Amino acid sequence: MRRLLRLVPPGTLVVGAGLALVGLASYVHLAVAGHSLDAGDYSSLSVLWSVVFTVGIGVFLPVEQEVARLVAARRTRGLPPGPVLARSAAVAAVVLGLLLLVTVGTADILADRLFDGDRAMVAVLAGALAALAVAHTTRGVLSGLRLFGWYGSQLGIDGGLRIGLVAALAIAGVDSPVAYALVLVVAPLLAVALTATPVARSAGGGVAVPWPSLLRGLALLTVSSLLSQVVVNVGVINVRLLAPSDVATAGALLSALVLVRIPLFVFGSMQAALLPGLSTAAATGDDTAFGALLRRALAVVTALGAGGGLLAVLLGPWLVRALFDAPDVLGHGDFAWLALATLAYLWAMVLGQSLLARDRHHAQAVAWTAGVAALAVATLAPLPVALRVELGYTVGSLVVAAVMAALLRRRRTAAPTPPVAATVPAAAPGGTR
Repeated sequence: MRRLLRLVPPGTLVVGAGLALVGLASYVHLAVAGHSLDAGDYSSLSVLWSVVFTVGIGVFLPVEQEVARLVAARRTRGLPPGPVLARSAAVAAVVLGLLLLVTVGTADILADRLFDGDRAMVAVLAGALAALAVAHTTRGVLSGLRLFGWYGSQLGIDGGLRIGLVAALAIAGVDSPVAYALVLVVAPLLAVALTATPVARSAGGGVAVPWPSLLRGLALLTVSSLLSQVVVNVGVINVRLLAPSDVATAGALLSALVLVRIPLFVFGSMQAALLPGLSTAAATGDDTAFGALLRRALAVVTALGAGGGLLAVLLGPWLVRALFDAPDVLGHGDFAWLALATLAYLWAMVLGQSLLARDRHHAQAVAWTAGVAALAVATLAPLPVALRVELGYTVGSLVVAAVMAALLRRRRTAAPTPPVAATVPAAAPGGTR
């Protein structure tokens, strides 16, 4: 146990406890919904779930990561986090406003193509995006300040509320997909409200963060994050688009992905502490610590992905039927493809954090662009629809990891520049893209 604790960054376990509860809540949420809704309604919930976590996380996780990176770098120089929070919150608000405008403007199309004409699901989608915007912005501050107890508490409260709310819906005999979808709005907003104290204390004070450096990093990171969410989540959406009448496969695939991606939930607990650790090592020029932390992270996720994948291949077909009441349309081979894809995706996530910590946002975006292009080509193969989306996920993830590894090996030609206020002396150590 002590050896395992030395392998992971500080703060991993406390964040992991909260993330474990969020992960459990995801399973409970989908399992209860799977037993309470008919196939059509569960398919609509599955698609909404995929859209929320493709677009919402794709757009707002970069805010969290960039806030964490900037706050961690400023923390090494004794600079306050308030300016980072103020400008990042403004960016998140603008992005959310644009998303809501697009959602409202395309409400009829979204309802008809994705939710069987249910426009209430479109309203819930808008609310869930707003909740993610608030949650990820505040988590970035908590992560950058290394307040992992508060970070884990926000996750834990979110997960606990989700479990309680879906349990109440089930006991009340509710069979509306809208009700189960609303849990994705209410739980995270309440969790943010209950953990807002340290974030509020960090507001204000200090020299403003230059807009160009902040926007450049966020723009490239948003591209990478959106593309990464496309790789991991687009399969369910593709099933609905490629075979609109095949509601069984869409629901079963989401249930299978939730099982196979258990290692991603575990990595999430490490990720919140990994990025500040790598960023601190990069900002101080400690290449030895940077390399050691990267190798340990890769070792941990390889063990997680391989072990979790083996269990998924052996037990997956039975578990999705027992836990989620999913149709019997996926076999052991389907889970093998999904497990391999998840392992490669874990490698890509760790390598991407390393590029980000060195301020190489452009390199990370290039890798994810290559991966999505590979996914698109693989998805066009003349194969059964389930195999097409599984192959796309696998090929896309492998290409991303390979490109990132190649880019990370390139020798850097200049010393990094720390992502702090413009008043910091130019001779200070840091990182370049």
